[in-house]
Amino acid sequence: MKIGELSRETGVAVRLLRYYEAQGLLSSHRSEGGHRHYDPEAPATVARIRALLAAGLPTRVIRQLMPCFAGDGTELQACVLDHVRAQLAELDSRIADLTQARAALGGILDASTRALAHA
Repeated sequence: MKIGELSRETGVAVRLLRYYEAQGLLSSHRSEGGHRHYDPEAPATVARIRALLAAGLPTRVIRQLMPCFAGDGTELQACVLDHVRAQLAELDSRIADLTQARAALGGILDASTRALAHA
């Protein structure tokens, strides 16, 4: 299938499909005329990429995970689950840091609002 067909089928912009290819997440082969052609499983590959991006994974991590899918869905082979767990732990840590920052900022805002009300 051509890139426009893949774009229509997946709802992903042609520009993003080119980006995925440049990042090593999606592969194509070129026709004699230089047009990109994708294998029939490309829509499933794009769906996996989108799912992993939605999960907050950077493309460098997604590139490592792409060969490790089991079946047609987003299930991964056991050999990479520790890597995914590490990504989840990192995300949990960032959430905790953001929660603390939010609480601190809220405290500053509350104190400032109270001070202005008494002025």
